Amino acid sequence: MVQQEERFSNQDLYQMIIPLFLEQFLVMLVGFADTLVVSYVGEAAVSGVSLVNQLNTIFIYLFMALAAGGSVVISQYIGRKALAAAGEAASQLFLFSILFSSLTAILVFAGKEVILQLLFGKVDDEVMEACVIYLTISAYSYPALAVYNAGAALLRSLGKTRFTMYLSFASNFINVIGNLIGVFVLHGGVAGVAYPSLAARMFSAVVITIYCFQCQNAVVYRSKWIFQWKQEMMNHILKIAIPNGMENGAFQLVKVALSSLAALFGTYQIAANGVAQSIWSLAALAGVAMGPVFITVIGQCMGNGDTASADRYFHKLLRITVSLSVIWNLLVFLITPLFLQFYALEAETKELVIWLVLIHNVFNALAYPFSGTLSNGLRAAGDVRFTMYISVISTLAVRLFCSYLFGISFQMGVIGIAIAMVFDWIFRAVVFYRRLQCGKWKTFQVI
Repeated sequence: MVQQEERFSNQDLYQMIIPLFLEQFLVMLVGFADTLVVSYVGEAAVSGVSLVNQLNTIFIYLFMALAAGGSVVISQYIGRKALAAAGEAASQLFLFSILFSSLTAILVFAGKEVILQLLFGKVDDEVMEACVIYLTISAYSYPALAVYNAGAALLRSLGKTRFTMYLSFASNFINVIGNLIGVFVLHGGVAGVAYPSLAARMFSAVVITIYCFQCQNAVVYRSKWIFQWKQEMMNHILKIAIPNGMENGAFQLVKVALSSLAALFGTYQIAANGVAQSIWSLAALAGVAMGPVFITVIGQCMGNGDTASADRYFHKLLRITVSLSVIWNLLVFLITPLFLQFYALEAETKELVIWLVLIHNVFNALAYPFSGTLSNGLRAAGDVRFTMYISVISTLAVRLFCSYLFGISFQMGVIGIAIAMVFDWIFRAVVFYRRLQCGKWKTFQVI
């Protein structure tokens, strides 16, 4: 027990949490900067980039789900002190990431016109042209995205979140400077913002891969493991990754459906919902940043067979997550009126944004740590099918159904969609916390 405490002292936890939070915060700020730069290209460019990013998000979540599966396996091997096996798992994750992302890119290249016509066939020709350009260039970056996520999974399993934070800062700096040059100097239009993103992602992939080969790390990539297909090891990784990918895929599809539903509520509600969602993304950073911490800590404890320490860290990390979420969500809500000064919105729209942010932030602080962040710890323990079933059921039967019920039937508009989101969180929070308390997660074995 003492040894486990020393493994993850308060200082160890904060050294993981703070860089992860700053990394996510930086990515969010760069996202705002990207949107601002793209807006100078023209409305067709903004629309094209926005539409394609909805599609890109699906692939990004798939790569992240694969990396999360690898991270759980790597963390458990590290907890067992089987560092060679952890390195083999990381190397196999690297191999599969390259193969899977390359196949994805090839399929997108081959069918990009068909895909875009099916998804966005009713848009103007100018917007469709922007979509084709942006998607084509984006697809080149899919292998780089997957390779980066694989490397980040290894480093986060080791608790080396500071390196990924610095790398994120450097790559995002390349992206922003490249966007400015591409749009204002080279006048490259949509390509002027797409190629810098490609360059930044390739930079991140190359740097993190080189670092993961370095011998000073406790767990490293090895060529002999990368160029061999280890079916048993792949099975360990995919056993976590596939349910996680299905869960994320269902969530993204429902998210697209809810975007279409929100479009029925009139101009001012659409505008308020769009602005509120950008603020929601900022407010959600605390819970999102804690997810990899749960995977690393719980994964290592379970890999060592120390369920008592895992249980203790579950509750300790939940306390940290709730505390951090309450403080951060309160801060974001207090500065929301300042954000709204930068938007040319009517008073009625701004008031609706305030209500939407209030609803989100209260429950993001109190419910999301148990509904979202806690599920990462359950997956790290190997309880992946249960979390997948509950998440998919809740997304479809609670969020989607209640969005239609409150938004359309009760004529509550986007407020109804926000309340449905809250119901989804509360349902998951109750079920996942009961799962934690009953201890069923202690019976699963990943490796």
